[in-house]
Amino acid sequence: MTTEGEKTKTTASAAGAGHARSSARRAVAGRLSWGLADQAASSMTNFAVGIYVARSLGVAAFGVFSLAWVTYGVVLNVSRGLATDPLVVRFSGVPDASWRAAVARSSGTALGLGAALGAACLVVGLGLGGPVGPAFACLGVVLPALLLQDAWRFAFFAAGTGRKAFVNDLVWGVALVPAMVVAARVGSVAAFVLAWGASAAVAAGYGCLQSGIRPRMARARGWLREQRDLGYRYLVENVSLSGASQLRAYGLGAIVGVGAVGAVRGAELLLGPFLALLMGLSLVTVAEAARVLRQAPHRLGAFCLLLGGGQAIAALLWGGALLLVPDGLGELVLGGVWPAASALVVPVTLGVAGAGLGTGAAAGLRALAAARRSLRCQLFASACYVGGGLGGAAVAGTAGSAWGVATATICGSAVWWLQLRSALRERQHHPIPEEARTP
Repeated sequence: MTTEGEKTKTTASAAGAGHARSSARRAVAGRLSWGLADQAASSMTNFAVGIYVARSLGVAAFGVFSLAWVTYGVVLNVSRGLATDPLVVRFSGVPDASWRAAVARSSGTALGLGAALGAACLVVGLGLGGPVGPAFACLGVVLPALLLQDAWRFAFFAAGTGRKAFVNDLVWGVALVPAMVVAARVGSVAAFVLAWGASAAVAAGYGCLQSGIRPRMARARGWLREQRDLGYRYLVENVSLSGASQLRAYGLGAIVGVGAVGAVRGAELLLGPFLALLMGLSLVTVAEAARVLRQAPHRLGAFCLLLGGGQAIAALLWGGALLLVPDGLGELVLGGVWPAASALVVPVTLGVAGAGLGTGAAAGLRALAAARRSLRCQLFASACYVGGGLGGAAVAGTAGSAWGVATATICGSAVWWLQLRSALRERQHHPIPEEARTP
């Protein structure tokens, strides 16, 4: 028979467990809130840059700027795959000393990659000449700052201090204002690229002060060697994603014209908050999914579904609202780019919704360190993206390309979720992490 003292102990134990669960939920909500705030700041910064450049330069020159932008996306994903994705997977929620040592090497790797790839971009730009060459040359100059700023954001979210990432993005946004004003007076694509990168350099320098960590470029080789089991697979996965976007942009420009690239980019700007959220999703969700996996692995699937489904629904609602925007307001925002961009809102919205749904599954596979599965998913999705985008362009021009990409993205999302389901089932039978089983 249970005594009164035992009942009291049982009640206190249950209350303590409930309090611990409540505290854990509040902690997750707090980290996600800072993640959403940071992504909102990043989204607004990217949106403002795109709108300002589109209004200042017109559709053709904006197409040139867009080519530089997607090239930056490829380089950024190289850095993330080798430097910061392994950091988030393996050093989220670890002791401070381990985090600091890892961040010094990870940020040094990002900075070194920026210098090396920036030099290559500079040489290519100088060799190209014409309207595109100067933009690429200037991109090469500012790449180290852009990659280091992004590395600090990953580092802060791995530590669970998303507030610092948010402040860092705010600093970048504030620095952008005078830089864009100066670039507008010059009136060239190259000037806008330099202004964008110079303001990122301010934020990158501030990140060093926030963290109290100096990037260790000399230790980049050691970091690459230690993380090679994940890093090189994530590199291929990330580059296939951004490389597919770049191939689609170049191919669309060749098939339809540079103006078509500007029209697609304009439509994407209208979905800017969600595209920027997708681009930086791993800053928050992979770190949180890794924590869920350690603390309550049976909840990982539901957590990923909530992430992906929430983004997809939000994108559809935003896209529906865009259809109600009057032409006068649209032209006020995008200028001469609006007529071509507004015609692509529906397919671009469906594509973003499909991508948002897929990122929930991608976060789960990253947290599981199932690099082989995620690589297969990304290669399939990227091949569909390029095939749909260029095939659609050949058949029906700019609109055909947009619809082809939307179809490809939805198919790719389905594959991500099938692979996550298989990975979760495999973990139930073989709980050893994949990176420990496969080199």
